[in-house]
Amino acid sequence: MPEPTTAPTLERRFGLLQATALNMSNMIGIGPFITIPLLMSAMGGPQALLGWLVALVIVMADGLVWSELSAAMPGSGGSYRYLREGFGRQRWGRMVAFLFIWQFILSGPLEIASGYIGFARYLRYVWPGLTQSGTVAVAVIVGTVNIALLYRRIGSIGKLTVSLWIGTLLTTAAVIVTGAMHFDPALAFDAPPGGFSFSVGFLFGLGAASRVGIYDYLGYYSVAYIGDEVTEPGRVIPRSILMSVVVVALIYIGINLSILGVVPWREFVPAERFPQSDFIVSTFMERVYGARIATLFTALVLWTAFGSVFALLLGYSRIPYAAAVDGTFFKSFARVHPTKHFPHVSLVVIGLVAIAASTLSLGMVIDALITTRILVQFIGQVVALTLLRRHSPDMPRPFRMWLYPLPNLVALFGWVFLFATSGAEVMAFGLGTLALGIGAFFAWSRWTRRWPFGAAGFAGGDAHSAPAPGR
Repeated sequence: MPEPTTAPTLERRFGLLQATALNMSNMIGIGPFITIPLLMSAMGGPQALLGWLVALVIVMADGLVWSELSAAMPGSGGSYRYLREGFGRQRWGRMVAFLFIWQFILSGPLEIASGYIGFARYLRYVWPGLTQSGTVAVAVIVGTVNIALLYRRIGSIGKLTVSLWIGTLLTTAAVIVTGAMHFDPALAFDAPPGGFSFSVGFLFGLGAASRVGIYDYLGYYSVAYIGDEVTEPGRVIPRSILMSVVVVALIYIGINLSILGVVPWREFVPAERFPQSDFIVSTFMERVYGARIATLFTALVLWTAFGSVFALLLGYSRIPYAAAVDGTFFKSFARVHPTKHFPHVSLVVIGLVAIAASTLSLGMVIDALITTRILVQFIGQVVALTLLRRHSPDMPRPFRMWLYPLPNLVALFGWVFLFATSGAEVMAFGLGTLALGIGAFFAWSRWTRRWPFGAAGFAGGDAHSAPAPGR
């Protein structure tokens, strides 16, 4: 494996506007437009909106975790950096950071692939004859265009991000305004008998609905992955994270109530029985304005979907780059384009893997990416923040978590709840992936004669290195 690599300095061009646009484009994207039927199917009616509220509580608490960590350690890589420093750069932090990259190589492209799948699903509204092979072809084309647009300097990408974000806001505003003008509360709150009766089944249904909600909120931390390219990161990153969560939560509530107040939920639940569930928002617009306007609106949804995968690939391409610069991933991923100054190898590889992953089903993609992230990334960061507070109290923290440690505990409980209610097969997949990663780490460490089989670590890396347990 490579030694730490010195890479050219990245350009700081993302301000608060661009950072917030990146987060929100990632969060909204195609998610709420394709998952509303899945959400309602999880609990068999509008009571599934409780899943949105549970997810909101979790991401608000977790947003504070991200805010403190990203302000204290602003740099490319996000979670990779936080986990390595929190658990100890030379020992346990090496293992946890390795496990994060291990799961990211799977979960990152899966999340991008979900956007490609959603894009193809909505395309079926205007192209009903689109076959499965045609869907794959669409994913390949969209993925290739995405890579091509990101193959440029960060300054121009910031402008393009804001443009895509504006399209996203217009799309969601059209849904919310239309829903408000034609809202029928009798349809929106038509809960089935016993829908709110507490039981074990209700608890597992709530967990399933909450996982769908979490999937739709994912991305509130996107700017943390490109911290080296953000101006005043200690101020901009936390503000953009918290602003994005609050604004998107309001947008999601508006979108859900708008659709449920116009299209009876029984017409698309369970989702697998109703083809129109693939493009429920287009059906919603057709119900109000007719097919022609719905077709035009579908184009806006496709714009929004592309904005999401654009933001995802931008942020995620910086993670293997940061690991390679730090010496814990393949050296080629640390290469920066000589004139455009961005990690071009990482961008192309992640983009190609995402295109390949888009051949899977949407349900499989969501379950796989959420489960693999909970154990290492989300729970790991909660623990990392606690360890840093305890062992590095003097670390500069431009932003400190409000009401610490309460949000930390809320986030931890929330992630454990989501994992515990995910079902035996999904839990086995998550634990199996983790076990394979641990085995791979020890095999790699033994081969390279590093901790725990050799030296405690190696020099180089991060100016924010902090003491941690066992050093």
